[in-house]
Amino acid sequence: MTSDEVGTADMGREVFHGPYPGAGRCVMRRLSVLLGGGLAVALAALVTVTAIPASAATDYPTKPVTYLIVFDPGGQSDREARRQQPHLERILKQKVLVDYKVGGGGALGWRELTRSRPDGYLIGGFNIPHIILQPLQQEVGYKTEQIVPVAIFQRTPLALIVQADSPFKTAKDLIEYAKKNPDVLTMGGTGPFSNHHMATLRFQKLAGIKLTYVPFTGSAPMMMAVLGGHVSGTFANSDDLLRFKDSIRVLGFATEERFPDFPDTLTFKELGLDIVLATDRGVAVPPGTPEPVIQRLEAAFLEVARNPEIQAEMKKQGFVPVAMGHKESKAYIEKMTAIFKELAADLKK
Repeated sequence: MTSDEVGTADMGREVFHGPYPGAGRCVMRRLSVLLGGGLAVALAALVTVTAIPASAATDYPTKPVTYLIVFDPGGQSDREARRQQPHLERILKQKVLVDYKVGGGGALGWRELTRSRPDGYLIGGFNIPHIILQPLQQEVGYKTEQIVPVAIFQRTPLALIVQADSPFKTAKDLIEYAKKNPDVLTMGGTGPFSNHHMATLRFQKLAGIKLTYVPFTGSAPMMMAVLGGHVSGTFANSDDLLRFKDSIRVLGFATEERFPDFPDTLTFKELGLDIVLATDRGVAVPPGTPEPVIQRLEAAFLEVARNPEIQAEMKKQGFVPVAMGHKESKAYIEKMTAIFKELAADLKK
């Protein structure tokens, strides 16, 4: 488990364990070295748009499927993929291999996904608003519309937390200290332009304070940094609140209503700050993936997402179960893109 801080410079760092999910990408990587960036990019585009035979699409899947996770092992995305894995293998009648490509707040993995062969044998977990915010803020090697959603299956509201023995008993305590000590308090998050980053920026703006944002490569190292006292706090995912409830103090929820597992903790709206944010998780395929393949994967993921036992497990762990299919997920991303464009523009003022 790493706690390396990442920023824009981390865009060049790649972590990819296990077998390569596509020979085409391996060839293109070698061509990038031999031929230079421009020609290699053009050839990569040619490989990506190569048509998949109709028979291959309708017979899908006929071999193992690689499920790419773009954050560290042990985080929410990884744990949900592991929960889904045996059910997907049963439904698809093929092995589902969970693999990782970590870096750039998820951008390296999403860039890999959008440049992969669109045959359904490499699928990738995605997070909202990460896939919206990153391309809005800088060049990250992919566009939001290139992330073709199959399904959205989970939501995790955010809450501001500190260590259990922190001197800050309330959000007001933290705000008052930050006003007197600009940039001293550090807030962890899962990479640049993630939901945690957005929550930190919005908190700063509305509370009139200055904090120092510290990006990590996933929620697992982010939480370890909070628990170890390496950062002052973070906007944590709701399931981590339950996992580490004896070691943290929750100062405020970024929800419309109080969170059921912490009924005595105020929402930010109750504190006079309009902060309502959650992370949505789903799975996507590369642009150009045939419709029959998308439909096959959509049916599989929705069957898992609608499983009452899995929904009960999610709720017990602090997640909010969701079951959106391909078209609904696409419309939802378009809706959230409009919302976050406005938020991002407001934060730049």
